[in-house]
Amino acid sequence: MLVNDILNNINVKDSYIFNNDSINNFSKDTRTIQNGDVYIGIKGEKFDGNDFYKEAFELGASTCIIDRSYANSHQIENIPGKTLVVVKDTIRCIQMLASYKRSLVDIPVIAITGSVGKTSTKDLISSVVSQKYTVLKTEGNYNNAIGLPLTILRLKDEEVMILEMGMNHEGEIRLLTNIAKPTLGVITNIGTAHIGNLGSRENILKAKLEIVDGLPFNGTLIINNDNDMMHSHLDAIKSKIRVVTTGIKNESDIMATNIDSRVDSSSFNIENEKYKINVPGEAFIYNSLIAYVVGNKLNISNTISALVISSI
Repeated sequence: MLVNDILNNINVKDSYIFNNDSINNFSKDTRTIQNGDVYIGIKGEKFDGNDFYKEAFELGASTCIIDRSYANSHQIENIPGKTLVVVKDTIRCIQMLASYKRSLVDIPVIAITGSVGKTSTKDLISSVVSQKYTVLKTEGNYNNAIGLPLTILRLKDEEVMILEMGMNHEGEIRLLTNIAKPTLGVITNIGTAHIGNLGSRENILKAKLEIVDGLPFNGTLIINNDNDMMHSHLDAIKSKIRVVTTGIKNESDIMATNIDSRVDSSSFNIENEKYKINVPGEAFIYNSLIAYVVGNKLNISNTISALVISSI
């Protein structure tokens, strides 16, 4: 798709373009630039990424997107054969681009948040889903207002997206979920991370539940019902969205039973089927339950990934 087409669709009017070219991959780091990529200049605490737009062009970028404030205070060069886009806010621009790209595809999108366990749960879900579908998932720490849009903009022909959503403050999950528009949401737990910013675990729960804002009317939220905060607020959560509960201790829709914990593994039953995970610890059993539900929702046979879990 051409730069002009996308900018017109996301209503980026405060921009100008020296040339018009097709958009391929996106990067905010010149060290990862490949031929034909789009480079996005983002001002950070230590470096201003806008400073490197010419370097990005030299390394093969076909298009660079930079901030208007930077362009107004620097002499911007028109480089033949290259496309330069100047926008009011590059971060907001990539968020709008990602939201637009998401609107073009009708695929399952699983969004995962929680105080701890997001990454391990994401990876386990990915292992399960990859048995049947091609998957695009969050890599590294790309789970924030910059990383999540860049992840979505990587989408090519993958059949499922699995996106991690991190937060420090109220409103951040709401922003991410409204960009990603997940079809399934996951909250692994509610702990004390970022309590200094949010003030209480109740406020952390409220912030995590913002994930519901992006879910469709018929969407589903999967939660750990053994987490004390989610269990005690279960009725309130169910008033917002369809919920599937998972657990070991509290009565839940999907439960692990007959648990046998070993030094290097655990075995347990889910719905009368026995499973073994090749890692110890209760936390991975909870992750397995969530992955099991996601697999069922995506019509994957009741076998959790052979990479981590094997039916025995």
